[in-house]
Amino acid sequence: MDQQVATVLPPLYPFEGKVPVVHAGAWVAPTAAVIGDVEIAEGANIWYHCVLRGDTNIIRIGPRSNIQDGTIVHVNSGRATSDNFATIVGADVTVGHAAIIHACQLEDRAFVGMGATVLDGAVIEEGGVLAAGSVLPPGKRIGRLELWMGNPAKLLRVLTPEQRAGFDRTAPHYVELSGRHRASLRR
Repeated sequence: MDQQVATVLPPLYPFEGKVPVVHAGAWVAPTAAVIGDVEIAEGANIWYHCVLRGDTNIIRIGPRSNIQDGTIVHVNSGRATSDNFATIVGADVTVGHAAIIHACQLEDRAFVGMGATVLDGAVIEEGGVLAAGSVLPPGKRIGRLELWMGNPAKLLRVLTPEQRAGFDRTAPHYVELSGRHRASLRR
């Protein structure tokens, strides 16, 4: 029996002349929605039922970062070149399932747990961790290797390099897994 090959195109939508840009080596699940001024770098992966809405400002997703199922990434209105109102995600960042990332900055290797929320102007510095279900209020900053938890989130402790190493396995795992999903959808 002949098998039909379905072409699964990423769900990219223009907004007022701005069209999302997705690197050929990135992966966007077919049920995600990527809208407007959004750029997704090589190896980044955007999972099922995510919404990345770059309508009133920019969203940038860095190399090998994973935005897991059901996450919402949005911006605040302001000048399109202003990082204060944009959402900037660095390299090797993990954003867990059903998180909300709004007009904030996640530096390289930041980790946002499942169901967590990062609000306007907040920053998670390199290697910082926001625990699952936590809320990082507007303008707050999680320092390097700090673990914050709660609502509102507060510093719990500074992670040792050994503790942080466990979190660092997530981004490469999701790059590999996204390749498997891409291959499965091509069949």
